Amino acid sequence: MSSTVLPATEPRPWRRIIVRSFLILGTLLAITGFLYENISEARDRRFHPMPGRLVDVGGYKMHINCGGQGIPAVILDSGLGDSYVSWRKVQPQIAKFTQVCSYDRAGLGYSESSPHPRTSKVMAEELHTLLHNAGILPPYVLTGHSMGGYNVRLFASLYRSEVAGMVLVDSSHPDQEKRFPQALNDLDKTWVREQEFFTFSMPFGIPRVLGFCGNDAQVRAVDCNFHSYREGLAALKAFSESAAQAATVRSLGDLPLAVLSHDPEVPEPEVPADLVKPMNDAWEEMQDELAHLSTRGTRTVAKNSSHYIQIYRPDLVIAAIRGVVDQARQERSSGEGKP
Repeated sequence: MSSTVLPATEPRPWRRIIVRSFLILGTLLAITGFLYENISEARDRRFHPMPGRLVDVGGYKMHINCGGQGIPAVILDSGLGDSYVSWRKVQPQIAKFTQVCSYDRAGLGYSESSPHPRTSKVMAEELHTLLHNAGILPPYVLTGHSMGGYNVRLFASLYRSEVAGMVLVDSSHPDQEKRFPQALNDLDKTWVREQEFFTFSMPFGIPRVLGFCGNDAQVRAVDCNFHSYREGLAALKAFSESAAQAATVRSLGDLPLAVLSHDPEVPEPEVPADLVKPMNDAWEEMQDELAHLSTRGTRTVAKNSSHYIQIYRPDLVIAAIRGVVDQARQERSSGEGKP
């Protein structure tokens, strides 16, 4: 008996058509999203051009924006993932009584990306190079918000002779990951995954379409781009290392220091209600500890303000900076008068 060999079954034509159709549709959507994102970024930056200038810091350029005149110069360092624009309610008022500079860390805002790790020690070193190459002479009054507090703390340790004072604006504390409720630290992992999604999808305009770039055109022009999201993600993943680096700076001696902390009565929308009190209790203790970094440290609670005190209570930030500037000037004046 002869056997019959049946031909191999071929995929049905309609299946191939569906697969190809989805591939074509996905490609078209990706191209459309890419064009939409690039056109939107160009439009936002056309209507909100970069203030200040770009300065070479060793093969890549960083953005710095200065105004005012006087000594000491106030240097504003933003929180994790934030650009210079977070100080826009504060900087013009400070420029009325001394020189003041805000800047974008490498990879953020208008600054070019850096080949170096995104840790606070590296950021402090890059800031020092930026100020030197931009011709912004010391002494400096360093002002750091949130994770920027790590950066200025390390800057003061590395270049102590150039620092005349410091203001910490709801600054991060090196022990916060250990002392916050574990459930809050678990949320950090969720935030990392969200940041990873936004970084991956940013070139295709997805965060912009979903409304995560907000309604403020100036903020969108600076912050809503792939390299800023990538920098924010890198700094977030290196946060524990930056905390360990900041923890090595145990004392600022008698450096004039003002610490501003958010109002524990103002809710943080991203924090679950059951975690707010234990988080704030730990935060209050840690903010007191920050004030004790210097024998001349003071602490003020910013009533009616959440974490971004420079936005919700800029008057308090301006007053704190002015107080430290005045102390630095008095010391400089008395020092110059000594025989």
